[in-house]
Amino acid sequence: MSRPDPHQQDPQDAAAIEDQDSPPPACVMSFNASDPSGAGGSAGDVATIAAMGAHALPVVTAIVMRDTAEVFDHQTLDGDCIVEQARSILEDVPVAAWKVGFLGSAEGVSSVAEVLSDYPDVPLVAYLPSISWLDEEQQQSYLDAFRELVLPQTLVLVGNQKTLSDCLLPDWDADRPASPRELAVAAQQHGAANVLVTGIQLPNQYIDNVLANSQGAITGEKFERFEASFVGSGDTLSAALAALLSVGSEPHDAVGEALAFLDQSLEAGFRPGMGNVVPDRFFWALPPGEEGEESAEVVPATDEMPIDEPPSRGPRRIH
Repeated sequence: MSRPDPHQQDPQDAAAIEDQDSPPPACVMSFNASDPSGAGGSAGDVATIAAMGAHALPVVTAIVMRDTAEVFDHQTLDGDCIVEQARSILEDVPVAAWKVGFLGSAEGVSSVAEVLSDYPDVPLVAYLPSISWLDEEQQQSYLDAFRELVLPQTLVLVGNQKTLSDCLLPDWDADRPASPRELAVAAQQHGAANVLVTGIQLPNQYIDNVLANSQGAITGEKFERFEASFVGSGDTLSAALAALLSVGSEPHDAVGEALAFLDQSLEAGFRPGMGNVVPDRFFWALPPGEEGEESAEVVPATDEMPIDEPPSRGPRRIH
């Protein structure tokens, strides 16, 4: 039997070395709560960022007790614990974009803002979820800290029209909802450059989603209302946007792609339990539908819509 030549490189080893020399994916740090439903929070961010081709660096800010229908309670984490999680990995891995979700408390907001302030050139997508399940004092302290500490560092603020209005224009008393431009003007007064407003009700069962700054609307997408109730759509949209910004996309282009991604994630959504429909961020890994099979229209605008059955799906393709 002939002996192997020690100077001849195994093709598999050569391929492994070549892979190591190729650039790694862009890294996105996500500050968000632990969500055991997997619909949103850190789990949702990791799935979305991975599906977009980037690498997630998840920092847990709180622990939320919830199912796919509602939030029951939450436990905040010590601010030093949040900061230590982030700084431990930031000393090792360069970050190309930030995603901020639910930060647990005013202390959590302050701790995250402290980390963000050390990297002013990294684009920040800040998602403001509904926190109506917190008591009034907790809500007020959280929003005060968010406006003062996070918004000045924000490139794009993402949220439902009503949630953003409650935060940015709490004294709004007009008979109509605040427009995207009015919300953007209010956000800019706190330092945020752009606002992506979702859930804007339009006639004929349509919902608008608009990126705006203080000068007016920049871009947006209208979607036909889909009769289902989703959980995790806001986290999905904002995480997808952060992943796109991490590779250098301009905000107006990234918003269009992120909305398209969310649209398809919701169309392929599934109901794992007795509550709401969860977005499927890996819709592209599913087998194509049978020829002639109809797909339902989806609106990626709000987590607060009537419940109905999600679209039927084929078996999942495992990768």
